Amino acid sequence: MAEDLTEHVIDFWAELPRADEDFLGSIRNWKNLQIALEDEMIWLKGFTEEQAASPEVQQLPNFILYELRNGLLFKKKALVPTRKVRTALLWSPIDQALRLVLPPSNQNFFGINEKIRIRLKPETTEQPAIALLSPMSEIGTVIQTLPTFKLERNEWIIIGDRALFLGTPLLGLPGKTYWEKEGHLLPTGFDFEFKNVSALLQRKYNENLSYWLLWNEDGSYLSIAKKDLKKLSISSYRLTQKAKEWS
Repeated sequence: MAEDLTEHVIDFWAELPRADEDFLGSIRNWKNLQIALEDEMIWLKGFTEEQAASPEVQQLPNFILYELRNGLLFKKKALVPTRKVRTALLWSPIDQALRLVLPPSNQNFFGINEKIRIRLKPETTEQPAIALLSPMSEIGTVIQTLPTFKLERNEWIIIGDRALFLGTPLLGLPGKTYWEKEGHLLPTGFDFEFKNVSALLQRKYNENLSYWLLWNEDGSYLSIAKKDLKKLSISSYRLTQKAKEWS
């Protein structure tokens, strides 16, 4: 007789205070999850075993994960139930029930610290870099020795005492590299904590995609108008240096 594999499937439930709802942004794209509200508590169900053990779940504050057994909720590996299963809850898919609320717009560098704080976190999968931020003091000698065909593949702009280069392949200059995600320039090795927030940010702050949004690891960013970027060449570098001397 064939073994009934459904006997080995664990039905995971979880609870979280409504005050911590914003932290669910990191898992709201898990379309298999269902969510329900009960007074000041949020209930979730439908986790796979992989999701239940994932870092996204482990890092949620005040989050309690249960296993459903015979109508009772047990904390993971517990022998005694914690509570009875909740009934009469109105369940909805998590990606439809949760709506990320973004704070008011601001200009240039700023930290978002209102409804949802935008954070970047390290990523194990590194993306190819398309931008480089280099100190102006360290690029002059190298740029003037590079062949034209390497320079012309890049655009650039001066940002204070640094230069931002965009293009592939990147120039062999010292500095900090960035990868592109939906119009954002993120430090290589980092991504948004809430990965689905990138498109929402573009719609709110950069609807026409006329800017590059250059991010720092602390969640601040700089808006760079794409029209202000110019083709890189030895002559454009020298003209920029002369303009700085005259200013």
